[in-house]
This record gives sequence, structure tokens and C-alpha cells, in this order.
Amino acid sequence: MGTEIYYFSGSGNSLHVARELQKRIPKAKLIPIVSLLNNENIKTSADTVGFVFPIHLAMIPRPVMEFLPKLNLNSAEYIFAAVTRIGTRHRAFKDLEKILKKKGKGLDAFFNLNMASNDPKSKEFKAATADQIAEIELEVQNKLDYIQDIVINKKIVLQKDTKFTVAIPGFSVLSPFLPFFNKMFNYDFYADSKCTGCRTCEKVCLSGKIKMIDAKPVWQKDVKCFFCYACLNYCPEKAVQIKSSRFFKVYTEENERYSHPYANADDIAGQK
Repeated sequence: MGTEIYYFSGSGNSLHVARELQKRIPKAKLIPIVSLLNNENIKTSADTVGFVFPIHLAMIPRPVMEFLPKLNLNSAEYIFAAVTRIGTRHRAFKDLEKILKKKGKGLDAFFNLNMASNDPKSKEFKAATADQIAEIELEVQNKLDYIQDIVINKKIVLQKDTKFTVAIPGFSVLSPFLPFFNKMFNYDFYADSKCTGCRTCEKVCLSGKIKMIDAKPVWQKDVKCFFCYACLNYCPEKAVQIKSSRFFKVYTEENERYSHPYANADDIAGQK
């Protein structure tokens, strides 16, 4: 019956992990989650099912949360999840377990992969250098070899996360409130004077929020943003910005950008 790996990726980190897992796991099929979001009933025929996605605000990304309740997992005998992150502690596996429990299923294994940040909002953001990416990739490849053995042999691995490098103060107290913060979470995007109207942002926008009007991108207010930052990171002119607010200073105008070296704009857009 084989393996199906459902993935979501904005910067290419999770896409790279999904592709590498496909190479390692016999008969593995990659399925982009975004391509299925308009379907109400989604059925897998695989006996092994995997989920690969990034951590957003210490949680499962919005489109993945929208997708999971629609997925029929009756055929699944083994379920695993692999998440990419900058090292942040999170509650994604806990939330995934709750969703699976309603389907009479559970996680058999889960894994964290620490990768380069694709979030250039903060003052502290530094785009990963070639040497840093190479160092990260070596660790990722070693972790993928480890995951390969576990998934192929259907081992149960539910280890406590001890590898987070970004601690969230008061996480245990704040964690129950994160879904509320996530619903309220919003940023205003815009294109500055460097914009050439190349349409790359529109192409990579996985939610369909960006529409070109008079050769300039417009972020439609009635379309939900997935906060994948693909528009921000794949703009060839670094023209896409996020507005600062009264409460939160944003540094996208000064900061560099990051996208995974093995994933281009066409790869990201191909999820649609």
C-alpha cells in the first residue's frame, strides 16, 4: 500500500525534508497539502502516512490545521510527523495527537529538524550563510537517516523534545492560549518602490491572497494569509515588506531574505 507524505512548505525547508524522505522510503509519494484544501473529503490509501510542515508561532500552520480534519486515515497503520523549525519549542505534536485521536488514530513517531530561519521580521534576524547552511544540512541528513530506519521498520518513537534551542518564556503557561493568539495574528504586507511587477509574489502565494492590480501586488483583505512568507523571501528585488505597527517594530526593509537553496519559486508554487 506504500507511504504517503503530506507536506506544506513556504521557504523550502519542509519541502527539502519531504523530498529527502521520499528518496529514503520505498514507494513513498509526496502530496502537497495546499493542493487538497478545496476538497472536503480526502482519503488516503497508504498504510504509512507522514506529515511534514514548519512550525508557525509554536503551532501547526493554519493550512495544515485546516487540512487535517478532512483526511480519512482508515487505511493508515503507521503515522509519523516531521517538523522543521528554527529551534523553537512548540505544541504541534500535542495538537496533532488530539486531531488523530478523534479519528481513532495516534502518532507512532515524531521528529524535530532544526533549520535556518525564514522569518526576517526581527532585528536579530541574520540570513544563514553558505557555511551555516552546509552545517545545518549535515545535521539534517544525519537526522533523515535516523528517521528512515524508524519509519521503514515502523518503530514507535515518541521522545520528549530536548533539542529546542529557542525557549519561550513561560511556555507551559502560555501554550493553552496560543490558538487564540494564532487567530488574532496578522501582518500587513506591501511592495515598496523596488517592485518591478514580476509577479513572483503572486505565483508563490499559497493562499491566493496576492492579486496583481495595475502591475503591483495587492494583499486581499478577504483572503486568509498562511504566513508562510514565500512572497517575502522569494521576491527577487526584496521589495515585499511587512508594515510595523504601534506595538511591533518590523525590520524587513533592512534585513536579508532566506529560502532553501534546493527549492526555487517554481517548487513552492507547484504546491498549488
